[in-house]
Amino acid sequence: MRAFFVGRFQPYHLGHHEVVKNVLQKVDELIIGIGSAQESHSLENPFTAGERVLMIDRAVDEIKRELGIDKKVYIIPLEDIYRNSLWVAHVCSMVPPFDVVYTNNPLVYRLFKEAGFKVMHTKMYNRNEYHGTEIRRKMLEGEDWEKYVPESVAEIIKEIDGIKRLRDISGRDF
Repeated sequence: MRAFFVGRFQPYHLGHHEVVKNVLQKVDELIIGIGSAQESHSLENPFTAGERVLMIDRAVDEIKRELGIDKKVYIIPLEDIYRNSLWVAHVCSMVPPFDVVYTNNPLVYRLFKEAGFKVMHTKMYNRNEYHGTEIRRKMLEGEDWEKYVPESVAEIIKEIDGIKRLRDISGRDF
């Protein structure tokens, strides 16, 4: 069985990591859709699609090693089309076929359900802590953010100088 899981992953954090780990134990293959792929260099979406692919790829490698599995994971950037009624068809045209969607996003759930897909809720993992907005705020404020993302993701954010990017685009003095 092949599953689909979508998010913006700005950044990919430990909440996402636990969902991916959980789903990988239930399916044969996983498609991870990177939503809003066209967005980058803003406070809400600071990382490029390519940077997010790298974050997810390295984090998934960690999961595979930890679980001792070698399942296929497709990581596919998906640009927004700003037409909810057409979005599922757009996604389906951009990714391999899949059997089930995993999400906790009410709109994503509704759209895929209406399109006839099997949709499963995922367990939420410390949603108050593992939330992209809060992690980006911690990055901006110089607080400890690294404990909220997989180690490999923290390394990539440092490698691309992601904190400086966030601070530069915030327009704030530090």
